[in-house]
Amino acid sequence: MRTGVIARKVGMTRLFTDDGAHVPVTVLALENCQVVARRTADSDGYVAVQLGAGSARPKNLTKPERGHFGKAEVEPKATLAEFRVAEDALVDVGATLSADHFVPGQMVDVTGTTQGKGFAGAMKRWGFGGQPSSHGTERKHRSPGTIASYGSERGGAGGPKKGKHMAGHMGHNTQTSRNHKVLRVLAEHNLIVVSGSVPGPNGGYLIVRQAVVPPLSAIKAAKGKK
Repeated sequence: MRTGVIARKVGMTRLFTDDGAHVPVTVLALENCQVVARRTADSDGYVAVQLGAGSARPKNLTKPERGHFGKAEVEPKATLAEFRVAEDALVDVGATLSADHFVPGQMVDVTGTTQGKGFAGAMKRWGFGGQPSSHGTERKHRSPGTIASYGSERGGAGGPKKGKHMAGHMGHNTQTSRNHKVLRVLAEHNLIVVSGSVPGPNGGYLIVRQAVVPPLSAIKAAKGKK
């Protein structure tokens, strides 16, 4: 297993295939992605590399953070992430990873933090259809409906079921979008173009790594051959 990278989401656009169809894509930029530390089985009990991306002002870092980057002899990074790798895939500290770390046609998983929506009602948060817009409905059009009848019909205390879909905080959570195809690698601009949309806002940092689960189409094709 090779290491992944930390990329910044530039935005979405589209590409046209040879037959004229357009494919929605996301452009990801690798900004000064360097190896900051290595984890080995002898000293840490596992094998991994720690990468950093972006840049940060030294005055905004803590003293241990400044010492960590100073030991690696790399400039302070805006974000860090660790990637488990095989022993023969360890990368030297200070090495820079560029867009040509990936190849067109490769499948990758992208992890990011989704956009926060604040406090949202049940219809927006869970996609409820809402109450009827007529036939006696009054000021309950966006209500989630009955929520606390559980147990009352059996003489219990009643109350909502655990996990009941209700209004609450929406977004701003870690999400992994799987099996995006790398369509283009623009090494001269340090950009990679992947199919579809990925989590997070434009300008946010994402973790891009080799896909671990094959696409459903590949699984069906393999079963068909058997």
